[in-house]
Order: sequence, then C-alpha cells, then structure tokens
Amino acid sequence: MTPERILLHAGVADSRMYRAQLDALAPARALDFPGFGDTPLGTVDDRAFVRERLPKEPATLIGTSLGGRIALELALETPEHVAALVLVGPGLDGHDWSPEVRELGKAEKAALERGDIDAAVEANMKLWLAGPRRALDDMDPELRALGAEMQRDAFLLQHGHNEPPMSPLEPPASTRLGDVRPPTLVLTGDEDVHDIHEIADKLAAEIPGAERATIAGAAHLPSLERPEEFNRIVLAFLREHGV
Repeated sequence: MTPERILLHAGVADSRMYRAQLDALAPARALDFPGFGDTPLGTVDDRAFVRERLPKEPATLIGTSLGGRIALELALETPEHVAALVLVGPGLDGHDWSPEVRELGKAEKAALERGDIDAAVEANMKLWLAGPRRALDDMDPELRALGAEMQRDAFLLQHGHNEPPMSPLEPPASTRLGDVRPPTLVLTGDEDVHDIHEIADKLAAEIPGAERATIAGAAHLPSLERPEEFNRIVLAFLREHGV
C-alpha cells in the first residue's frame, strides 16, 4: 500500500498552494497550520499540530519552506512515522538570513503595526512569489491573486492573537542532518532567494543519500508556479523509493 502523502505549506501560503497536487500525488492530504487557511490559532505549535495528525503508518512528508522545516524536524523527532521526505525550499534552524530577507521581515512588521495589511502582503509577494530577479507585475494574475489571498487571510486570522512559540528541537536539526534516515529529495525553484539555495545545498550535502533537484521558472512556491514539473519530479522520486 502506498503511504499517505502529507502536504505541509509555506509560511506565506496555506494548503491551497497544493491544489494541483492532491489528485496527482494521491493518496494525499494537505494540512493548514494553526493561523492559516481553515485552522484557527490554537495552543500547540506547528510541529506538535502536525505530529498529532500523522497516520499510524509511516507517511511521506512533503513540506515547503516552514512546512519543509517541520517535516525535517519530525523525521528526526519521530522517525517511525516518516517514510520519505520531500523538502521544498525548506527553512532550517540557525540559518543566518541575508539582509534582503531580514529587510522583508522589518517591512512586514512595520506595515502590520500601522495596520497596512496590503503593504505587508505586497512585500511578501515581491520576495517569495516573484523572487528577487522578477517583477511582481510579470506574474500570472491568477497566481498572484491566490498568493495575496492566502497571505492576507493568514494575517487576518492571526491578528490580535499570540501564536504559540515553536518548541526547539534538541539537539537542533541543523546539527544532526546525518541522522536523517528516510529517503529525501531537496527541491528548489531557481528564482528563489539565495538563502533558500544555501539551505537546500547544505541539506543535500549532509543528509545521507539525499537527492537534489531544481525547477526552472519558479520561486518559493514551485507547486503553484510549475505544478506539472513539480508533480513529475516528486512522483519520480517517490516511485524510485517505493513510497
């Protein structure tokens, strides 16, 4: 029996970023983290939220950005629940983010503090949806609208609430990548920020047997921008490893 495929979204999106994967990667299920999509903020952090919803049998975890970091940490925390990993532009503890990414964080915080959600959404879409080398105005209008809607919905859902802080994984994932045992694919869009490529290269180099792939013409959300290519690469990897 094919293990269930659990899809974990990026922090600038929600489960709708996987709308083109649910059928193509079946059996698949996309979760919304607390404070995103259809899930209100709760009392547990994102990793615990996902852990509580994993099936009894080992599952394939497919995570983008924040979702990739959660997937990686779960593979170390509860390896018996993870059959394979697909890490798409993943985050990683301890990464020294570039001035470009730190400036985005400052701009987002300032915009939200003055109540300008549209400006906060726009800043995120420029860096994460379009990427540093492309103009947001050149993006597909439908894709841009969905990206903005997902980010805006998250800001509104989280407004006025304190999200439970992520409980640190000890030892941190970044210090024990050699302990990751499930078959692992590390995937990035070639238009993503340099930080993401740095993290991906580190994971591919230090996780035993990890495979590395890149999708042309996509930034931080390749499942949305290039769904057919994304599905082809992921399915080929999963079939290769019998999961």
